[in-house]
Amino acid sequence: MEPVLSGSRLSPGDTFKIQLFKDAHATYRPANRAKGFLRMTTAHLNRIATAVPEHDVHDAFAAFAENMLADPRLRAVFRRMVSRAEIAHRYSFFDPQKGSGQFSAHDAHDFYRPGNFPGTARRMELFEQSAPVLMRQAVDRLALNQQERAGITHVLVTCCTGLYAPGLDFEIVDHLGLSPGVERTMIGFMGCFAAINALKLARHIVRSDPKAGVLMVNLELCTLHFQETQELEQVLSFLVFADGAAASLITADERGFALDSFNAVMVPGTRELITWKIRGLGFDMLLSGQVPGELGRALHECGLMSERDGIDLWAVHPGGRSILDAVERGLELPPDALAASREVLSSFGNMSSATVMFVLQRMMQQARPGQRGCAMSFGPGLTAETMRFRAV
Repeated sequence: MEPVLSGSRLSPGDTFKIQLFKDAHATYRPANRAKGFLRMTTAHLNRIATAVPEHDVHDAFAAFAENMLADPRLRAVFRRMVSRAEIAHRYSFFDPQKGSGQFSAHDAHDFYRPGNFPGTARRMELFEQSAPVLMRQAVDRLALNQQERAGITHVLVTCCTGLYAPGLDFEIVDHLGLSPGVERTMIGFMGCFAAINALKLARHIVRSDPKAGVLMVNLELCTLHFQETQELEQVLSFLVFADGAAASLITADERGFALDSFNAVMVPGTRELITWKIRGLGFDMLLSGQVPGELGRALHECGLMSERDGIDLWAVHPGGRSILDAVERGLELPPDALAASREVLSSFGNMSSATVMFVLQRMMQQARPGQRGCAMSFGPGLTAETMRFRAV
């Protein structure tokens, strides 16, 4: 429970009169009063399920991208960066032709062909076909029972790699047979830190309505937006990205992780270091090589430095090996502090908004009651979104 209003200025004869309102979803109840404080309900991230497509494309992509670069010097640099990326697997709904470094004409719909990369419309057609399949896998693994399904009052979806309407929010309602009156919110185009923002919104919902049940889905098909280019920095930015989805349940039930507080850190003068723009040939990403250095400096100067000794669990978005190295150096963390993040990077790559939920899922399976944690994700701005939590 969280203190929000002191009652010390009220005289002994004063009373609180709280009008109860009812709506279609839930009955509101007054906040609890204890030791002179009114306390609002604490939201809890009860559990997380994750899913990835079946095709491991990391090696095939590396070969394909290297062959695309015409300059032998750039190829040599690219090979060196692949060996240093600390990524073993990345998954996609595309099925690469094994051993050739090309995408098969049939399974990949003749999609990525040198000199003939598809336009945005074609990419969005494939998103509309493939995203619901991955969503259903993640939601089904969450294994909501009948009572939990009946208690879902809000559906939140984060995605920056595709859009259509009626969209994934409607697909979720239909797939689970939820009430047609469920409140739906799409959190779109925010990038890798969108899941933290969605958890922040879920916390607000549960704090304002303790009977609320929030289903959050984070889904990204990053491999849909590979670009044909000779710019090494842009090719390297796609070396880390992959497809993945997470589904989570957030309620007032005291299970999982209690969501304590949130904070955003914007780094001045870095607005152009990460950009994500809709263009004619898909969504065009710029991920500058300056990001790790700027991020590390900003974290070293922020309030987390003075608080880090009280943090047991670090759920850091694995945007890439250099990002994790920068966080470790900037916060002066021990080498094993980011083990869960490095494991997710190696096993799945960067799945944008879904990735930090993969890290939190691993921590939830191993955390001990009372341990305190900090989750953080990074994205355009340059911005670090943080969440403080504790295991219950």
